[in-house]
Amino acid sequence: MAVLDSIRNISKIPELRQRILYTIALLVIYRIGSHVTIPGVDASAVAAAGNSGSNDLLGMFDLFVGGAFKRASVFALGIMPYISASIIVQLLGAVTPYVQRLQKEGEEGRKKINQYTRYGTVLVAALQAWGLSVSLLNPTTFGQAIVPADTNAFLFTMSTIITLTASTIFVMWLGERITERGIGNGISLIIMIGILARFPQSLVAEFQMVSAGNKSLIVEIIVLILMVFIIAGVVLMTQGTRRIPVQYAKRVVGRKVYGGTTQYIPMRVNTAGVMPIIFAQSIMFIPSTIATFFPDSEVMASVSAFLAYDSWGYAIIFGLMIVFFTYFYTAIAFNPKDVADTMQKQGGFIPGVRPGKSTSDFIDNILTKITLPGAVSLAIIAILPTFLTKFGNVTPGFAQFFGGTSLLIIVGVALDTLQQVESHLLMRHYDGFMKSGKIRGRV
Repeated sequence: MAVLDSIRNISKIPELRQRILYTIALLVIYRIGSHVTIPGVDASAVAAAGNSGSNDLLGMFDLFVGGAFKRASVFALGIMPYISASIIVQLLGAVTPYVQRLQKEGEEGRKKINQYTRYGTVLVAALQAWGLSVSLLNPTTFGQAIVPADTNAFLFTMSTIITLTASTIFVMWLGERITERGIGNGISLIIMIGILARFPQSLVAEFQMVSAGNKSLIVEIIVLILMVFIIAGVVLMTQGTRRIPVQYAKRVVGRKVYGGTTQYIPMRVNTAGVMPIIFAQSIMFIPSTIATFFPDSEVMASVSAFLAYDSWGYAIIFGLMIVFFTYFYTAIAFNPKDVADTMQKQGGFIPGVRPGKSTSDFIDNILTKITLPGAVSLAIIAILPTFLTKFGNVTPGFAQFFGGTSLLIIVGVALDTLQQVESHLLMRHYDGFMKSGKIRGRV
C-alpha cells in the first residue's frame, strides 16, 4: 500500500510526472533505434544468424547495448564510446596537470571537461565504427555473410562510420536530455535499459528448460530465492559507508558565528563502483577474442580453453584482477591528500588527529581497510554467474543477472533514480517510498 500511495503522489506532482514521462519517451526512442538495421546490411540475414555467443569482448560489448550489436543496428555502439571517453579523461585527470586544474575550476572547468569528453566520444565512436564495419564485412562475425557480396567495401565502411558516429552522438544527446529534463542519470539509465532488455528473454529460456524437463521446478524456485538474497547483498554493499566525523571550529565574522558543527566524510565500501569488473572483464576476454582470428593455432586454442568463461582458471584470475583494479581505481577516484588539504583550508579537523599529513594518512588507512571487503565482495559477485552456469544448470543469459557488471549497474542506477524521485516527493511534503533508512531524502 505504501508503494501505491507513493505512485499516486507522483501523479499529483506535475513537474515530477512530466519528468518521468519525458524520460520514458526518450528511452522508448532509444529502444526503437536499437532495432533499426545499419544501411547496407541484410536485416533478414542478421535475424537468421541470431546470437553467436557472448564469451568474447564483442559479446560483453553487446551486453551493454541491449543486443543492438548482434542486430547490427544504428545504435550498435550505444553509449559505450562516451563511457570510454569519460574514463580516459578521468584517468588523464590523475596524471595531467592541465586536466587537474580544470577539475578544480568549478563550473567552468566542468564545462571544458565535458566538451573534451564529447570530442573524445566522436573519436572513439569513429574508431569503433570502423572496427565494426570490418566485422560486418567478415562473414565469421555472424556465422554468415550479412553484407551483399557486390557491396563496395570502401563506401560501406565510410557510410557505417558516419552512421554509427552520428547515432552515438544522438544517444549521448538523449542521455544528457534525460539528466537535464528527466529523472535520474540519463547515461546510466540508457545502459540499464539495454541490460534489462535481455531479462524477459532470459527468463523465458529458464522456464522453457523447466517445461522441457531439463530442470526441476523446485531447483528453479531455489534459484529465484537465491537471486533475491544476492540482490539484497549487492544493495547493502552499494549503500555501505564508513562515516568519519569532521569538526569545524567556530569563527566569528562580524556579528555572525560560523562553524562549530560536526559533519561526516562518507567513505564508501565500494568506492570504485562497477569499473574494476569492466576493466578486468575487458582484459579477460581479449585472449578469446584474439583466438577467433587464429582458428588453426593450437596455442591460442589452449589459452582460450584455460580462460573459458566456466573454467576455474578464469574465475581465479578474474577475481584477483578485480581486487587489483578495485584498489587502483579507488586510488584514482579518491585522493586523501586533497580531502585533508580542503578540510584544513576550511578549518575542519578529525577529532584526535592532527591536520595535514596525519589526517591524510588517517583517511588513507581507513580507505585501505574498507576497500578490502569491498574488493572481495566485488570479486565474489563477478564470478557468481560463472559458478551458477557451471554448477547450477542456469542458462548463461539468466546467470548474468545474478552478479557481475549487469547486476551492479542495475542496482546502482535503480537506487540513484529512486533517491531522486524520493527527494522530489519529500520537497513537496509527500511521503516517499521509504519510511526509514539511509536512502530517505538523500540525493
